[in-house]
Amino acid sequence: MPTPSGDPQSPTTIYPVDAAVSTHTTCPPETDRLATWRASSEERIEPNADDDVSSATVPRPALAQIDQPQNAHSQTVPSPSLGIEISPQSSTQTMDSTDHDVAMESPSPAASVSSSEGASSAQTYPTSSSTSSTTLSMDYAFSNVRLLPNHCSSFLRAGSKFVGTQQSDRQIYNVDVEIKHVDMAESYLCGYLRIQGLTEDHPTLTTYFEAEIIGTKYTFLTKHQSWGATDKTDLQHWARFPAWRPLARSARKSEFTYKNFTQHPDIFMRWKEYFLVPDHRVRTISGASFEGFYYICFNQIKGTVSGIYFHAKSEKYQQLELKPVENKGCFGAIEFR
Repeated sequence: MPTPSGDPQSPTTIYPVDAAVSTHTTCPPETDRLATWRASSEERIEPNADDDVSSATVPRPALAQIDQPQNAHSQTVPSPSLGIEISPQSSTQTMDSTDHDVAMESPSPAASVSSSEGASSAQTYPTSSSTSSTTLSMDYAFSNVRLLPNHCSSFLRAGSKFVGTQQSDRQIYNVDVEIKHVDMAESYLCGYLRIQGLTEDHPTLTTYFEAEIIGTKYTFLTKHQSWGATDKTDLQHWARFPAWRPLARSARKSEFTYKNFTQHPDIFMRWKEYFLVPDHRVRTISGASFEGFYYICFNQIKGTVSGIYFHAKSEKYQQLELKPVENKGCFGAIEFR
């Protein structure tokens, strides 16, 4: 703020105009701003003077009526906004008709309530109808079925990835697995299995697989004859997992049910490959086969996967070992309601 020029105690300092312009690169100089302010003040004063003249010449009946004494027999009744006067000598019929005209013409809320009740009720119905139809259309766009995440381990959920190897007597292959969907209530999950270096013509092969999780829906004994496994084959392969040995005696029974399987540190599954990705029409590849399946033991605490591949025409007991890939920025699910 500039210092007032009439202050005797403040020393007067004269700054060159060029310095003021250079120090305020984003603002006009003081001299320019003063001139602009004076011009704008004069422009504001002139319309105000015209307004005073016009206000003096135009009569204001509504304000003139306020100073008159309030008398029900001698005072004229002013309208709130139109200034309509009703003569006290007029008949009762004339007063009623005039009041009716004032009520019809006055835009005030008090005078227009009775006349607008019918219109308001008529306008309320289509408004509520359109609102309800809009609400119904919005509700119809969103499904009422809630797809809540249903997994028991942070390592085994949609989006989880694992890397490791599959080892046979002759060679070791790099393998990575990506889980696409997990539903523990249905004892089901699915995903992609990618193996590298299996054949020279196909350096990388990706297959789609689905899993049967051993629990209340599936037992340790394979029920699919097309998979080529018998009860003896199942017991031989499950016995190679140390976590299965405490269950060996009970699991031999066909009616055995593995209850509360999600509460145990190890989860047992069967992974069955179904087709190649992306071309699902390819069923056979020279030098490779995906007609078998894996016996899987998943540790919920460490997130590790141990598996044994089985196929009647393939090498026995091919070992699969996978470790989880850390992905701390991945969320299981998020829902807006």
